[in-house]
Parts: sequence; structure tokens; C-alpha cells
Amino acid sequence: MDTDPRFRALLPAPSAPVDLAALYAYPAALDRPWVRCNMVSSADGGAWGPTGRSAELSSPADRRVMGVLRGLSDVVLAGAATARIEGYRPVRPREVWSLLREGRPATPSVAVVTRTLDVHPDLLAAAPEDAPTLLFTTAAAPEERVRAAREAGAEVVVAGDGASVDPAAVVRGLAERGLYRVLCEGGPHLLAEFASAGLLDELCLTTSPHLLGPASSRIVAGDAPSHRADLRLEHLLESEGALFARYTRA
Repeated sequence: MDTDPRFRALLPAPSAPVDLAALYAYPAALDRPWVRCNMVSSADGGAWGPTGRSAELSSPADRRVMGVLRGLSDVVLAGAATARIEGYRPVRPREVWSLLREGRPATPSVAVVTRTLDVHPDLLAAAPEDAPTLLFTTAAAPEERVRAAREAGAEVVVAGDGASVDPAAVVRGLAERGLYRVLCEGGPHLLAEFASAGLLDELCLTTSPHLLGPASSRIVAGDAPSHRADLRLEHLLESEGALFARYTRA
């Protein structure tokens, strides 16, 4: 069982202890989706460990931050490969979220970007009615899987006419459902697509005290167009040797 990790703020001013929920609060009175991406990397920039899972870079402190970010969010967004590799299921409610989620469903919805709708059945059928799983796909998605997903209780949203899902259409679909506090958990390809489209508002990056070598991907990867986005460092925390940086779009 994880022990309760201790955090200390390094920037903008040294302090301890810290209020994670306050430090990671979404902007007040949002009138559009705010896309926050939470990623973890090794000290040399690797996005996953030897078996291909980011969990191998995690720690009790990283899981604590992830829990707070999920508790604050309206929806957890992930690419299909990440959902499969990391074993995504509907987010389970936590008692400590009661104040964070006051007036909202007890748990955020899970949204998956997938062309083939190849997701675990539990992600479809086990989601609560007030936080259904959302599947963002293309018009070419297999009809039998679209029908099965909807029968299982998921919402299937067409967000692209071509071979790939359009990130802007995903954001519009979330806005139509009032899901403004967006927590994107990757993977690297999905982050690259949202960043290149100019849709990334915030990056929460955990730097894990490990070296992985050249085999692991960076946290931004894939075929998205090359792009540059200037970021502003909002805070830097430390716990158990890991660094937790929160950046917003400059």
C-alpha cells in the first residue's frame, strides 16, 4: 500500500506542505474546454519503461498527483493504445473527491480516441450512467462495433471523416456535453496531435529519477506536424526525488 507522500514546493516560492488541489485547480468560470495533459517521463526523456508502460516510471507521489488531477477533471481522455496498454477501466470514485466533485458526478467520464473501437468491454458496460464512456472515432469505424458499444451504454461520437480523429472535433464534442475540465493522459501520439493543433492549454509533467536509454519514445511522438509552443512554468514541486512541473500555454 502506498504511504502518504510529502511534497515541497520549489517554485515559484519554496514551501511545505502544499495543497495539491489548490495548486492544480482549473481556471474558474470556464466557458470552453481547458485541455490539460498529464505525462510522466524519465530523467532522460523516456515516456515508458522496459515493458512499454508508463506505470513503470510512476511512484506513490506521482499516483497521488494523478488522483488529484482525475478528481478535479470532468473527463479523462486517452488514445486507444494507451487505454489498452495501461489497462483503462471506468474511473472508480474516491471518498476524498467528495468536495472536489461537489455538484458533479462522483467520477469523471473516460473518453477514448479510437478509429477501430477496440476497447475493453468493461470500459463500455461498467461505466456509471452519469459518467458514460465516450468513444471518439471516424465515419469509417466498423458498424458492428459502433452498434455494440452503444448497446453497452457508451456514447460513440464521430469526430473525423478521414482516416484519423480530428482533435478539434473531439474538443467540440466535449464542449457539447459540458465537459470543460479535460484531463488528457496521452499517449505521446495523442499529445502531439493536440499540441500541433494548438489545443493544449496545460502540461503537467512528472520527471521520474530514472534513466532509460534511447529505446523509449519521448512524451511527444508520432506523425503530427512539427510545431512549437511556448510554455510558462506555473509551479515546480518535489517528492521522493521526482519533480512535478505544471506549465500553461504562454
